[in-house]
Amino acid sequence: MEITFELGYALDTFYFLVCGAFVMWMAAGFAMLEAGLVRAKNTTEILTKNIALYSIACIMYMVCGYAIMYGGDIFLSGITADGATGAEEPATYAPSADFFFQVVFVATAMSIVSGAVAERMKLWAFLAFAVVMTGFIYPMEGSWTWGGNPVFGMYTLGDLGFSDFAGSGIVHMAGAAAALAGVLVLGARKGKYSPDGKVNAIPGANLPLATLGTFILWMGWFGFNGGSVLATATVESANAVAIVFMNTNLAAAGGSVAALLLARVMFGKADLTMALNGALAGLVAITAEPSTPTALTATLIGAAGGLLVVVSIVGLDKLKIDDPVGAISVHGVVGLLGLLVVPLTNDGASFSGQIIGALTIFVWVFVTSLVAWFVIKAVIGVRVTEEEEFEGVDIAECGLEAYADFQVKSNQ
Repeated sequence: MEITFELGYALDTFYFLVCGAFVMWMAAGFAMLEAGLVRAKNTTEILTKNIALYSIACIMYMVCGYAIMYGGDIFLSGITADGATGAEEPATYAPSADFFFQVVFVATAMSIVSGAVAERMKLWAFLAFAVVMTGFIYPMEGSWTWGGNPVFGMYTLGDLGFSDFAGSGIVHMAGAAAALAGVLVLGARKGKYSPDGKVNAIPGANLPLATLGTFILWMGWFGFNGGSVLATATVESANAVAIVFMNTNLAAAGGSVAALLLARVMFGKADLTMALNGALAGLVAITAEPSTPTALTATLIGAAGGLLVVVSIVGLDKLKIDDPVGAISVHGVVGLLGLLVVPLTNDGASFSGQIIGALTIFVWVFVTSLVAWFVIKAVIGVRVTEEEEFEGVDIAECGLEAYADFQVKSNQ
């Protein structure tokens, strides 16, 4: 019996760590996607933001974030092999593996903010917000959801019928809410919207890189959703992992195809960026519940996300909400969709619980983020100068050009 427990413990721990590594690799996906969708003159800064935010997330979650979300003093005491983190019973996997798996989710939420505020935000203003987001804002809403704590001591979301398997709302919509607050404080890029109301396209510099980033994210999502099963050492858990992998993949495929078809109808062309965002939208949509739908249902959920993201991106542009990579639409609007479709296949969730949970997450993250952005704006400012924006934030903020050997001067 002891040998069986130890083998299961080892397998579950190893699986948890591998899935966490997959999710960590999503940081590279976000970096490549964003670097491909911004202009060449802003590439170095977006890459700097992504490597820095991941590092800040790891440190802040260690210092205080994990304790806020789940309890336990890991900053000074650490996480021991017997699971001394405040849990009443020993875990079936190494508690330090749980910390690693959770911290890469925090970084994912913050990565969503990066792309939405690209090309005009000060680097150090963004990093200051990353400290607040990963150390306090995200852990607080995480404590009310996955942590199981009452919201301000009033009600428990789980008791209301709220369910979010891997984080359509807890991670993705939360990141989008913070991004929306930042975009509203920051304003649109110069030249994006004409005085007559026309929306001017600002193409990204490297679509092959954006496509690579999407495929990396697609692959990393198997760890994101699959790891959320939390085990793989039994027949039941292994079957659950297989279903989650299958549905995750099909939802992404459905989202990409649906977005591509709708773009063809709306724009008369096969828009690659919409196909990429459609795949990501499908992944976000299925994240709230990838374990209970059938294969066909998962594909349809993904397709719904792909259709919605195209409409949302166009709609936000009409509202003059400038999001260079479509992050608010992909992770926020479709994240809400993902939460709302959970009761269709999971009878443990209710529509009222999903709505209350979504409102709780959005209001908390949006309001606290808005306050944080305004404080940062008052102290150090959030936007680069008009001249720096015109020249590109790479030189102004980082002193480097990403494609220095490929620059063509106007007098040549």
